[in-house]
Amino acid sequence: METINLTIDGVTVETRKGATVLEAAQGAGIYIPTLCWDADLKPFGACRLCIVEIEGMRGLPTACTTPATNGMVVHTDTPQVNRVRRTTLELTAADHPGDCLTCSKNQRCDLQKVAAYLGIDAHRFKKIVRKHPVDKSNPFFYRDMNYCILCGKCVRTCDEVLGVNAITYAFRGFASEITAFGGQPILESNCVSCGECVVRCPVAALMPKQRVQPTREVKSVCPYCGVGCSIHLGVRGDQIVSVSGDREGPANKGRLCVKGRFGISEFVNHEERLTVPLIRKKGKLTEATWEEAIDVVANRLSEYKGGDGFATISSAKCTNEENYVIQKFARVVMGTNNIDHCARL
Repeated sequence: METINLTIDGVTVETRKGATVLEAAQGAGIYIPTLCWDADLKPFGACRLCIVEIEGMRGLPTACTTPATNGMVVHTDTPQVNRVRRTTLELTAADHPGDCLTCSKNQRCDLQKVAAYLGIDAHRFKKIVRKHPVDKSNPFFYRDMNYCILCGKCVRTCDEVLGVNAITYAFRGFASEITAFGGQPILESNCVSCGECVVRCPVAALMPKQRVQPTREVKSVCPYCGVGCSIHLGVRGDQIVSVSGDREGPANKGRLCVKGRFGISEFVNHEERLTVPLIRKKGKLTEATWEEAIDVVANRLSEYKGGDGFATISSAKCTNEENYVIQKFARVVMGTNNIDHCARL
């Protein structure tokens, strides 16, 4: 990989050729505030908070859209840069609710984080409170546009990552908002409820309906299908309270579908979920050990070995390797070709 060298805040930084100034800074552990940037999305430059000074370049370019060049000298924390950033953020906060302590995004809000970094502790501009109705139509998350800062992450995610385009910008100027087609509730749009927009929203405009903070996370694999998406299960006590995608997962790169993100906790935590094997004895299901259950299954299957009285149907929830084992078991062990699969159509 071809690399280049540039200087950021007096530190010599090596980065790949073609990287932006923001990517170079992040790779070197240098913080540049931003509200609209995301590693999975094209640079947008909407929030104007990642502006920097670059020697020999006019104005204050945005670091997320400016390509890094060899020998470039960048200053990210000058009085002029921070003065413009503070004004920009103060204007953004002027029509943003100020209920940080009771906000569901408190301590996890990017707007809050940037405000703390810039030292904003008072409102310089007159507060204007918007009155958008909260869209609760989706069964998995809320859309509260009163908190929206128009960063565009949700719109771009739905377009660039999903290709669904369920939401877009509407109107102009102060009246601008993000909405589904015709202003209809999100449930009536072509939204697939994947939640990719929710996990990227920097504020509380998009929030899951189940909002319990986990005490720990466990790395696992989503059981819903055979793709093998890597996930992190948020656990509190003996309950799964959240599911997030693992960005290092080779199959999903951090992305999840609606079942993986919102469905796992529902069926795992369900009160009717079986947690131990049950064997029918004298017409009544009773708890048993796994060894007892496996012995019962093996003995019953042996009665149908070598005949047409046995058939197997496999599942798309299994991996290719598991499906191979199932058909091998049917043909070699049970001696039958009566094999089917739920995804054969």
